[in-house]
Amino acid sequence: MKKFPVLLSTMLAASTITLSTTSISAETTNDLNKKINELEQQQKELENKRSNLQGDSDKTDKKIKANLNEQNSVETDMNSLDKELETTLEEIKTKESKIDETNKQMEQLTAQIEKLKNEIVVLQERIKKREAMLKDRLRNIQENGGEMKYIEVILGSKSFGDFISRSTAVNTIMDQDKSIMEQHTADKVAVEKNKVDVENKKGEVEQKKRSLQGQKQELVALKGKLSDQLSEKETLMASLQDEQKELEQYKVSVEKEQEILANQAAAAEKAKQLAQAQKSELEQLAKQKAEQQQTKRSSGAAKSSGGSSSSNGGSSSSAGSSPSVSAPDSSSTPSKTGSGLSYPVSAGITSGYGHRWGELHAGIDFGVPIGTPVRTAAPGVVIQTNTDGQPGMSGYGNVVLVSHYINGTSYTTLYAHLDSINVSQGQTVSAGQVIGSSGNTGQSTGPHLHFEVHRGGWNAAKSNSIDPLSMLN
Repeated sequence: MKKFPVLLSTMLAASTITLSTTSISAETTNDLNKKINELEQQQKELENKRSNLQGDSDKTDKKIKANLNEQNSVETDMNSLDKELETTLEEIKTKESKIDETNKQMEQLTAQIEKLKNEIVVLQERIKKREAMLKDRLRNIQENGGEMKYIEVILGSKSFGDFISRSTAVNTIMDQDKSIMEQHTADKVAVEKNKVDVENKKGEVEQKKRSLQGQKQELVALKGKLSDQLSEKETLMASLQDEQKELEQYKVSVEKEQEILANQAAAAEKAKQLAQAQKSELEQLAKQKAEQQQTKRSSGAAKSSGGSSSSNGGSSSSAGSSPSVSAPDSSSTPSKTGSGLSYPVSAGITSGYGHRWGELHAGIDFGVPIGTPVRTAAPGVVIQTNTDGQPGMSGYGNVVLVSHYINGTSYTTLYAHLDSINVSQGQTVSAGQVIGSSGNTGQSTGPHLHFEVHRGGWNAAKSNSIDPLSMLN
């Protein structure tokens, strides 16, 4: 009857050991299960973000295509306007040439008019003299009885020869008078005709000049209209080219975000695999310890049933104190991070988080000289490294992004303007590990370290950024 209490005591002790081992294993396994579930949820969120970004990328591609089509249309219009403008300019040159010819004709006509004026003055002087002479002749004829004087001259002849001479003289005088009258009339007609001809010709040339000037004005107006249209098209083309540039930059940033999200997903998968491996290791360790305890329990029970009272008492005493249970090996225990981040460098802050110059400064700047070692703010996985000049993050210069898992939340830290990079994408890093040295690369105004913290993943809009000082210890 004494063996029963001893056996019961041994079984209770073994049960205590098993419960203790199971409790440790269950507690750690639960933590790992929770971490695995959170990482899986994070992977789903990252996949949704990648899907949304792919949608943005597809929309951007369509916008770029539509923009290029519109640019082609505008370029066609510009070429057409260029040709029309070139034709108009040629026509303007032609009109100007004709106007120059007309001006020369006007100059020639003006010279002719001046010459005619001089000739008219001469003719008028002749006419004036003839009129004066004719008036005198007429006055003399009137005063002396008209044609009777000619008869008296003829009848007053002293001989036949004198008669002939006088008759010839009278006929000559009368012919001269007739010639003078005819010339006088012809000169008057010529003067009037010349005046009319010149005036008419001058009027025609002036009319032609006015017509050419009107045509030129129309062409100049057309040229102005075409120039304005061409200027509008050039402005539109410049706007479209700027829009295309922005769209292409946005597409590059989207592709860079997709790349970073893919790297974050890979880091989460790596962390999940590590947690699953730790979980399997703990489960295997717990199983081995349980088997060891079961073996010990079976061996102890056998010894208790086959020994003496005194030895059973000793066994009871020995079983009454539970054997020490060693905790799982630290190498198989998931690392715990603090509630914050460590400073990447030991230096003063030269620029804080917030808006400046109309834009968000999504991090803080540490004033450090080139070559200062830069350390990770927490354990994590390197999800991106970019060298100066690469598209998508060119303003950062040489930059490193590290993904962290802190108290169930994913964070991304960014270290920019580095002079050198010591890590590579996908590499696991510990807290305080040197990942590079500070520099002055990218869009930097001087040597410094630019440090950002993002809750979740990095994006070009910096919508996930938080003030690093809120997490730095």
